[in-house]
Amino acid sequence: MVIKKSIYLYTLVLSLGTIALVSGKFIDFSPYTQKIPDTSTSFELVPIPGGKFKLGSTLNEDERPVHEVEISPFWMGAHEITWDIFELFLDKDYEESIADKPLPEGVDGLTRPSIPYLDMTFGMGKEQMPAIGMTQYGAIQFCKWLYLKTGVFYRLPTEAEWEYAARAGSNDKYFFGNDEGQLEEYAWFAKNSNQSTHKVGQKKPNPWGLYDILGNVMEWTSDQYLADAYANRVKNKDPKVPNQKLYPSVIRGGHYDSPADDLRTAKRFASTPEWKRIDPQIPKSQWWFPEAPFLGIRVVRPLETPSEAEIWAYYNKEPIADY
Repeated sequence: MVIKKSIYLYTLVLSLGTIALVSGKFIDFSPYTQKIPDTSTSFELVPIPGGKFKLGSTLNEDERPVHEVEISPFWMGAHEITWDIFELFLDKDYEESIADKPLPEGVDGLTRPSIPYLDMTFGMGKEQMPAIGMTQYGAIQFCKWLYLKTGVFYRLPTEAEWEYAARAGSNDKYFFGNDEGQLEEYAWFAKNSNQSTHKVGQKKPNPWGLYDILGNVMEWTSDQYLADAYANRVKNKDPKVPNQKLYPSVIRGGHYDSPADDLRTAKRFASTPEWKRIDPQIPKSQWWFPEAPFLGIRVVRPLETPSEAEIWAYYNKEPIADY
């Protein structure tokens, strides 16, 4: 038995799995399947053990300096969220049509995305394909819908959590090493994707069980993008950069049309209003980026659940108008 001790958390790594003691309660910290109540849909989550790692790289200015960060344990979606699930959130009529019983009050009254005026699959298909084109606000509201449906707190990963999970203990360019020649085994990108997203889970996962963490679609984080975020970092335990403005926010992972270098685990990207140029609405949609067919989401669940007040503070932030 190996025991790891911190102020709030004892994690016991046992021969038959992992049990965590959080706030006086034992929690099974194992992979699990989250079923969406009253539907046939579900998604898989894998445990990401807490620990310290070196965040960043020396290759780009906004990835410097490399610095040690400590991350608390969490679960992360084994796959990017697919249209099979996201469309339930998007279309209440569709959700009602397949539900076994009437929607609960909270779910029924949830504010949902406006139905997009164009095909947000961009002709790339829906079944087991990653949902794409949503804004960060839309991604967070999807997490709120998940909470109302399941009673489990899901959110977007912080930038540090995303890189920690993607690295899976590696300090190399990619989680499997530095050889770009191996990338096709793990990711869809410019060299092998035929300029399209692909069904999730067809490539090899990283060592912690995350599929398509590099390539296929970029993934939202919850952080504001600051070019000097690492240089000015004060807190190195579970760091985050709260959003104070609409643009830019951090996205990670590269996508189906990215060059190999953009799939590096340390590579940082920033959202941009250019992804809404063709949106004719005033103000522009708070839900959709009609020019971002490469952008999706992967959810996380912290091992230690926040208070109810903290949960609703996360979900209920007012959207910032985009003119």
